[in-house]
Amino acid sequence: MENDRIKQYLLDFQERDFSSILARDIEIKPSKKINTIVGPRRTGKTYLMYKQINELENSKIKRNQMIYLNFENPLLYDLTFKQIREIIELHWSLFPETTNKKLYVFIDEPQVIKNWEVAIREIYDNFNCHIFLTGSSSKLLSKEISTSLRGRAITFLLLPLSFKEFLRFKRFDVDLNKLTTKNKAKLINLFDEYLHFGGYPEITLEKNGIDKIKILKDYFDLIVYKDLVERYNLKNTKLIKWLIDYLVNSLAKETSINNVYNSLKSKQIKISKNTLYDYFSMLEDSFFIFPLRRFDYSIKNENLSIPKIYLNDHGFLNLFSVEDFGKRMENVVYLELVRKQQQKPLQKINYWKSIDNKEVDFIVRENKTIIQAIQVCYNMDNYKTEQREINSLVQCLKYFKLKEGLIITQNTKTEKKVEGKKIKLIPLIDWILNG
Repeated sequence: MENDRIKQYLLDFQERDFSSILARDIEIKPSKKINTIVGPRRTGKTYLMYKQINELENSKIKRNQMIYLNFENPLLYDLTFKQIREIIELHWSLFPETTNKKLYVFIDEPQVIKNWEVAIREIYDNFNCHIFLTGSSSKLLSKEISTSLRGRAITFLLLPLSFKEFLRFKRFDVDLNKLTTKNKAKLINLFDEYLHFGGYPEITLEKNGIDKIKILKDYFDLIVYKDLVERYNLKNTKLIKWLIDYLVNSLAKETSINNVYNSLKSKQIKISKNTLYDYFSMLEDSFFIFPLRRFDYSIKNENLSIPKIYLNDHGFLNLFSVEDFGKRMENVVYLELVRKQQQKPLQKINYWKSIDNKEVDFIVRENKTIIQAIQVCYNMDNYKTEQREINSLVQCLKYFKLKEGLIITQNTKTEKKVEGKKIKLIPLIDWILNG
């Protein structure tokens, strides 16, 4: 290890300015556990650590009590796991006054170092410090973190921006309960932009629509080649792209591997079902897709159920010419429910389907108790559509003995009483901002 080079890196960090970082809604505080942040690429995991550094300084913790290590930085990439501890000792040599003080250690992308978890465990077990850890989804997933650190870590999932965060990034700061006509129109325009391009931070801040699509394409290629092809050493890139295309076009629908297999077979493409299951798992582990299972009181049956598929960001639909705004809305609702679940870890999300194939998009349960049933419908103006959505929801409410249900719409706001059940219809904007 080149001590002078590492010392220079540590000193440079002391002068970096993190005061202009835009805030996210996720709250991560120092704890006795290792705080780990995982999620799709480019969602802002590193910037979330910068925000934590800034907050610590605002609480009068001195910068020299903090160490930030990004192991994808060329200055650090050739280190071994045994040398990570030595970096702390180098820090103490630079700032001897911190030797007996608590350290705050921020580690970005440790997975590039072989046996990184051994070093992290040693620091955690033997030093007076708080540890914050992030990893790209291509090599360091939440399940891997939990296994490697053996109960020492608590994991947070960071998704692209929620609509509330999107408004913050757009500097739209008004009282939502006292909107003028001008601000109401601006809010609707911003929501249309969010619904179209999604919530990746860089794309949100980009003003040019064509450049937004180019960035989305770059992100997609990064996921395919970094998180899938390179990580798993895949040879058939054409097949993985075909599978992604199939899944994206099946958004919010039940999608079985058996159907995918039969579709490929009809095209005379030979592949085993086990390989398809592996590819599906890779896409899930990269946080590109999220499978939602059908509710069942039997955990075994639930895990074996055919999933509905959602994406980590609905902006990717632009790359596949999917203009279905109902699907975009449903994907937005799903991700919002996942974000809420972060604050209530005992909650679980499923979809519900009756014996006669009536379906409700989302049910939320806490432990074993169903607490909410939600339908998503872009346009309720069509009578047949309205009756279909309401009848399915009422049947679900009866099944779970719930008094009321929710239908999230584009712009309809009303209440109905159907067969003794209260049905609330609420626009998606209202549900997100006031829910």
